[in-house]
Amino acid sequence: MRYAKRGPLRFTSHRDFARAFERALRRAGVPVAFSQGFTPHPKISYASAAPTGVASEAEYLEVGLREPVDPAALRAALDAALSPGLDVLDVVVASGGGLADRIEASHWRIELPEVDPAVLAAAVATFTAADEVMVERMTKQGRRTFDARGAVITIDVSGPPVTPSVAPAVPCAILELVVRQVTPSVRPDDVLSGLRVVAGLEPPVAPKVIRLAQGTLTAQGAIVDPLDADRDGATIGGR
Repeated sequence: MRYAKRGPLRFTSHRDFARAFERALRRAGVPVAFSQGFTPHPKISYASAAPTGVASEAEYLEVGLREPVDPAALRAALDAALSPGLDVLDVVVASGGGLADRIEASHWRIELPEVDPAVLAAAVATFTAADEVMVERMTKQGRRTFDARGAVITIDVSGPPVTPSVAPAVPCAILELVVRQVTPSVRPDDVLSGLRVVAGLEPPVAPKVIRLAQGTLTAQGAIVDPLDADRDGATIGGR
């Protein structure tokens, strides 16, 4: 399944979403398969969830079912059972292979209010020219230092659309990134930390981040939806 986190619901943590999704499965009457053992759990697997506070149009998960269901009906039932802003966009039959194996990279958009696009472009040029850009972040294993440059495949700068009749009141730079999936993961805030390290870029306003896509990576640097290989399925069966 592909789902989105939009608007205020981008502040939903992954754990909170998982709870909400399990409740939605129950409300929708979905025949979910459960694990064996003393404390059975629903067979749900999440792939590369976006950080809390980040919006996304491309979050993915897998659900094991006890019996076949219609994908379109399942999508509609789950979407209705979830809060607006947590939106189920696509449901397909898994034809084989793990979903996590199909996630190689993500496409991010970062809006930076009150940052001049020319200033951001100069910082990006310095970042791109560096062989490596070391940043620090607290992880589950403690504070770690890692390279934020090597995972960045493409990085581009633009500004908001401008029309002759409407001029932006304040500047707003937009950063588009394609970042390879690595360990530890390089997140949009790590790239912003890298821009601060190499170019002193300090956005005066909190950025707005959205993940536009994630999936497999082509030789040309494009991202392919991981569900594309499964779209010929007609029903979802037990797994």
